[in-house]
Amino acid sequence: MRLLHGTLLVLSSLIISQIESVDRNNFKSCAQSGFCKRQRDHNPGEPSYKADFATLSIENGHLSCQVLNLKNSVLFQLDLYLLKDNRLRFRFNELNPLKKRYEVEGVIVDGLEEEKFVVVRKDSEIVELKNSLNNKVVLYSNPLKAEFYIGDYLIASFNSKNLLKFEHLRYKPVPPEQPQENGEAQAEPPAQNETSDPEEPDMWEETYKSHTDSKPNGPQSVGMDISFHDFEHVFGIPQHADKFALRSTAGTDPYRLYNLDVFEYELNNGMALYGSIPYMLAHNKKFTIGLLWLNAAETWIDVKSNKADKSIFSKVADFISKSNEIPQIDTHWFSESGIIDIYLMLGPKATDVFRQYGELTGNTPLPPLFSIAYHQCRWNYNDEDDVKNVNAGFEDHQIPMDVLWLDIEHTNDKRYFTWDPVKFPTPDQMMEHLSNYGRKLVTIVDPHIKSDSNYHVYSEAKEKGYFVKDKNGNDLDGWCWPGSSAWPDFLNEEVKSWWSTKFLLENYKGTTLDTYTWNDMNEPSMFNGPEITFPKDAVHLNGFEHRDVHNIYGQNQVKATFLGHMARSNGQRRPFILTRSTFAGSQRYGAVWTGDNTAEWEHLQISIPMCLTFSVTGMSFCGADVGGFFKNPDSELMIRWYQAAAYQPFFRSHAHIDTKRREPWIFGDEAVNLIRDAVHSRYSLIYYWYTLFYLNEKNGKPPMLPIWVEFPEESEFYDVDDQHMVGSAIMVKPITTKGATSIDIKFPGKDEIWYDVKALRTFQGGSSTTFTDITLATVPVFHRGGSIVPYKFRLRRSTTQMADDPFTLIICLNKQGSASGLLYFDDGLSFNYNNSNEFVFREFNFSGNKLVSKNLEPNSLFKTFAWLERVIIYGINNEPKKVTIEDSNSKSSQLQFSFDSKSKVLLIRKPDVNINSDWSILLD
Repeated sequence: MRLLHGTLLVLSSLIISQIESVDRNNFKSCAQSGFCKRQRDHNPGEPSYKADFATLSIENGHLSCQVLNLKNSVLFQLDLYLLKDNRLRFRFNELNPLKKRYEVEGVIVDGLEEEKFVVVRKDSEIVELKNSLNNKVVLYSNPLKAEFYIGDYLIASFNSKNLLKFEHLRYKPVPPEQPQENGEAQAEPPAQNETSDPEEPDMWEETYKSHTDSKPNGPQSVGMDISFHDFEHVFGIPQHADKFALRSTAGTDPYRLYNLDVFEYELNNGMALYGSIPYMLAHNKKFTIGLLWLNAAETWIDVKSNKADKSIFSKVADFISKSNEIPQIDTHWFSESGIIDIYLMLGPKATDVFRQYGELTGNTPLPPLFSIAYHQCRWNYNDEDDVKNVNAGFEDHQIPMDVLWLDIEHTNDKRYFTWDPVKFPTPDQMMEHLSNYGRKLVTIVDPHIKSDSNYHVYSEAKEKGYFVKDKNGNDLDGWCWPGSSAWPDFLNEEVKSWWSTKFLLENYKGTTLDTYTWNDMNEPSMFNGPEITFPKDAVHLNGFEHRDVHNIYGQNQVKATFLGHMARSNGQRRPFILTRSTFAGSQRYGAVWTGDNTAEWEHLQISIPMCLTFSVTGMSFCGADVGGFFKNPDSELMIRWYQAAAYQPFFRSHAHIDTKRREPWIFGDEAVNLIRDAVHSRYSLIYYWYTLFYLNEKNGKPPMLPIWVEFPEESEFYDVDDQHMVGSAIMVKPITTKGATSIDIKFPGKDEIWYDVKALRTFQGGSSTTFTDITLATVPVFHRGGSIVPYKFRLRRSTTQMADDPFTLIICLNKQGSASGLLYFDDGLSFNYNNSNEFVFREFNFSGNKLVSKNLEPNSLFKTFAWLERVIIYGINNEPKKVTIEDSNSKSSQLQFSFDSKSKVLLIRKPDVNINSDWSILLD
């Protein structure tokens, strides 16, 4: 939410220019950032850092030694850790800093285990170590450099370009003594660190527009080059509105990671947005690896490619000469403060990297079932009658919907945890009304607290000293939606605990356990601050500056909200929270959306690579505002957006307060029918999605995937980001261009078969097809041969009513005539699946003309009435003489079936067995 409204008219001169599009003048370029200029312009000349192997210590999986800066004699400590499951940690910090430098807390999961190093070589110049998989790390003394190998393949190196630059803490230079009027000499300045580092502009104070950063600790940035050897493609480091495969930044600004409230953001550039996940993946035909730069300060990343950066003439010359130059991606990471703390995941497969990163920062916990269904939101639904009418609209038009949302206008003058007494006088009755339909409500709770001594949340936090401070030690005062506001210091565990109590039902009056939470504006957004956020010299717990912790502020708010949701149900119900600000590890607490997008085709297109990027960097529960937050979509754009979003993890329509109403039935009969079909396609697959989210919790593999994860050796798909996988069984290529009458689709997997199960067509993997029969109803969705996918086809108002509905199994055979698939479900709401083994987890296998249902958790205690209604098998060459089912009691009976010889589809009717029982179906 960005446009001016209500009480904030006084700020019109500050942000009115944003109405048409983002004002780039509100946000820094690298040239306007002192530390970015210093780091990017760093030309070391002679190597600057030398490891002193005389101080080397190797104990189990921990190597440590001192490192000397040869130019200023400052000493550093290097720690290298070998972690179990093929991971390494590289940590670099001052040995004796003037004060403690900030190190990120709360991101890395507790209990990481080390693996003992095997020392291959150790002398005064080189130390070579390996792990149990024979993967190596080689550390060089002078100049300091680290190389990492998978077997004998060099895959990554640190500081191979000698761009390591670690600005040590120092005393501010004292200007030359000036004679005093009374002739007395000045007092002696404090002793200073000896340094030959030249003084540069913006090291001790920096001004941007009307804001001056006092920089009391002076320059303290850290930077280093990281090269990926034999790779041409890197991915990750969200959030940017850009292609999935990262572009070279040669000739442009680096990618920026600095959580910012950006209105109607631009596309196809590395400008900072709402979230910052400093995690990058590299992929080639042999390997996938991941790298986490664990730093919460403002960060920039340069990306260079020895292939992509060549001129056209050089590429032609390489082609003619048949150059065998090994590809290489060189990245340069630099952050304004903190330390260098890097985690390297060595894969070697993408699924290994997903697991390794998930074990490091946590996986997305299994969401409640309703939260992966359809959500309806608007800034704002006006009052309780409006809420009831919207709910009734979904009933009248028979469109499923699980969650209705309320934006900031539902509160009493932007006081969160309250209700407008005129518009929402009986929220408890409104909640009961929605719950009767099996639906939930989400209310917004932003981090800015209205400065009002009569507002209980403000007065409590003020009294307890819980607010972030300005550089002078006073509560930081800024402007946001309520006007004058203050912000809780969520880095303080006591503040998080206090905040969590606000969600208790006795404290948040009018809510029930069917009410959930949306944390917006938590970058944090401050309308009158530099770059629409906090001053960097604001002060948090233990005296750390905001510059140290900026990118993790929002995550700490979401964690506090998560704790509140847990507390209000005594740990019985799974929370659902949506956040706009993200950092590494945010996936443990909530879902994310792509922010304030626009009703334009280009924004629909960019939603796919943006969510793919979030997915592979751990933040797998991602979606975009259907229809675009700003402006007014026409019916075609709205239909196409629903069709695309139905195959993305988080599925919510949302709109700005100044846009026209856009509930699905607003756009006419054709549109409402097609939107209903799109929403129903999501609900029919809801248990497949739920299974994928369960697997995501267990092994880190996200539900929405780039093609190359399933087909890692097919390089033509490495930069494809307009089609994607949903799990391993379904491929989607949404139609995202206006007036489309045809579409080109590439089918991966040279030995694969792809099925259009609606049109009864098959396509050969490794081929391309141009579809010319495109209509507004067309949604290109294909099942992979060899897959079994569970469906529920009965149209219900919400997932609550679907629990006992029957299943249909869609079986698409591969060339070997076999297929397999999984089904997981539980009560959809509680933690009983973890606490008391109450869930269904089954595997279906078809081979040798026999379909078998196997229980993967024999000790499961979950009871279900859901049954198997039909089985549809695609790719059957011959009609069977009979179809027989045998249940768990060895009782057999014949089943009715029909066979279409032209499409090679077999329909088996009413097996009529409980979905959680053991059975087999034989085609004779």
